[in-house]
Amino acid sequence: MALNLRQKQTESIIRMLNLNQPVTATGTANDEVYKILIYDRFCQNILSPLIHVKDLRKHGVTLYFLIDKDRKPVHDVPAVYFVQATKHNIDRIVADASRSLYDSFFLNFSSSVPRPLLEDLASETLKSDSIQRIAKVHDQYLEFVTLEDNLFSLGQRSSYVQLNDPSAGDREIEEIVEKIVGGLFCVLATLAVVPIIRCPRGGPAEMVAMALDQRLRDHLLSKNNLFSEGGGFMSSFQRPILCLFDRNFELSVGIQHDFRYQPLVHDILGLKLNGLSVKSEKGGMNYELNSSDPFWSANGFLEFPEVAVEIETQLNKYKRDVDEVNRKTGGAAEAEFDGADMIGNTKHLMKAVNSLPELTERKQIIDKHTNIATVLLGEIKERSLDSYAKKVNEIMSRGGIDRNELLDLLRGKGTKMDKLRFAIMYLISSENINQSEVEAMEEVLKELEINTSAFQYVKKMKSLNVSFASANSTGKGNIVNWAEKLYGQSISAVTAGVKNLLSSDRQLALTRTVEALMEGKPNPEIDSYLVLDPRAQRSSAGTSSSHLKGPFKEAIVFMIGGGNYIEYASLQELSLRQQPPKHVVYGTTEILTGEEFVEQLMLLGQKMGLGSASVSSSN
Repeated sequence: MALNLRQKQTESIIRMLNLNQPVTATGTANDEVYKILIYDRFCQNILSPLIHVKDLRKHGVTLYFLIDKDRKPVHDVPAVYFVQATKHNIDRIVADASRSLYDSFFLNFSSSVPRPLLEDLASETLKSDSIQRIAKVHDQYLEFVTLEDNLFSLGQRSSYVQLNDPSAGDREIEEIVEKIVGGLFCVLATLAVVPIIRCPRGGPAEMVAMALDQRLRDHLLSKNNLFSEGGGFMSSFQRPILCLFDRNFELSVGIQHDFRYQPLVHDILGLKLNGLSVKSEKGGMNYELNSSDPFWSANGFLEFPEVAVEIETQLNKYKRDVDEVNRKTGGAAEAEFDGADMIGNTKHLMKAVNSLPELTERKQIIDKHTNIATVLLGEIKERSLDSYAKKVNEIMSRGGIDRNELLDLLRGKGTKMDKLRFAIMYLISSENINQSEVEAMEEVLKELEINTSAFQYVKKMKSLNVSFASANSTGKGNIVNWAEKLYGQSISAVTAGVKNLLSSDRQLALTRTVEALMEGKPNPEIDSYLVLDPRAQRSSAGTSSSHLKGPFKEAIVFMIGGGNYIEYASLQELSLRQQPPKHVVYGTTEILTGEEFVEQLMLLGQKMGLGSASVSSSN
């Protein structure tokens, strides 16, 4: 597929590790050179999901260090630097060169280096008589983190707070917009595509769209532009659409609990950079969850109960295969010696030996997901998470719930953050807010010593008639009834009676809108959306000819202000549902759990002097 971001970013990194030399079909350069890799924290996060230690060794990297770590000289060896273009990093590079730490310096910046910083690098290395050690300087345009083939993050923290801060001035807003545009430009440069840009009018999405359009237009005028190779792409493929949204487009998705496997693992267990640390009775375990894990790839978007059933299915299949190997290699108990039989047994034995690595890997994957599922069940049961999700479903389907049910749930199980998230979801989801219910809810939150700043902030926003689209969820069911059977028992205990799963048959407003934008048919929901084509002559007021409105086979969907695995899962389900399947890449300024996003709402509430700012809500 043309938009395989993970593959293209990995190829760029491998080329960088090979001193930007052409790489052979085996993935290595013709001349193997041993080298040292130096990176900063941000670029470490870029490398972490894509490159393992064994990959570094394959490409001649013998040592690797953070740029801020004190390092000793290593003579006669080149150093590959992969860092952000910041004043601090330039100063460290100059210091390293002046101390002659390495024989030669191959400098790779994650985005384009501003001219003043480049001039600082040149003048300071000239002063210290070390400029001859700077072998090459490259702008890599890799300032984003790719977690899966169709999932990326710009790693820009607190962008929702920065864009919605009531005290932020025009300059601060322009800076954050420019930073987002820089990250998106890197993504498009890596893919070598110039998309058609669509977004709702007004707000951060339009600001980013207009600035990105201008950045692309300016770049396309340069002689050696990064998209010149896209000519062949243009002639054989349709261009993709880039759909920009900001978090206020559908605030509820950033707060709610979801019971699909990937979103649940991220939200409850804190999946980060494809790594997961799980604490259980047996001790702590660290797992990697990415495309190399076939179970994660195949079942990540399934509802959690379905995942448990699939684990049991895989375990039974594994046991049958092991029994089959044992049967074929064991021989008959009273069989007479037969030369032909011995040759047959030898063949079976060789086949069994060859199948052992694959069987061992399958068992490790089954054990990993069994452990993860068990810990998740413990959290669901301990915190009564199904009850919160079920009540939110009822609020959205009925427009409200009984006051006593509401308050009883808040006084029941769950962390302070679970209760705060539920209270905010009640505010967003209820069609008609009963003021006495809201006041009663606030009293309970204060009684439980829960910080109400985020609650007050959303209440204030809603009173200002800011519309928050809520997911139309019809799923019902009680997962804890199912969890009671499974927790501490065999996974086979759940195969009966799992019906009407939470989150099923739900389509997010974001997904509906993206589907409409990709179809390109007249639709009152999207007809007013901005249309920008950076390759075309600028037209008035962001409207363009009808052929720019689709249909599209490929889309990049970008959420400004924080995204999540819920939206990612929903969009991937959309792409697979289409006939023929379409291709959707999802990206965001940062990937947030429900708790992390509510903490940003809390900070905004405090900045506006709302709620009780003194009490923590994370317990």
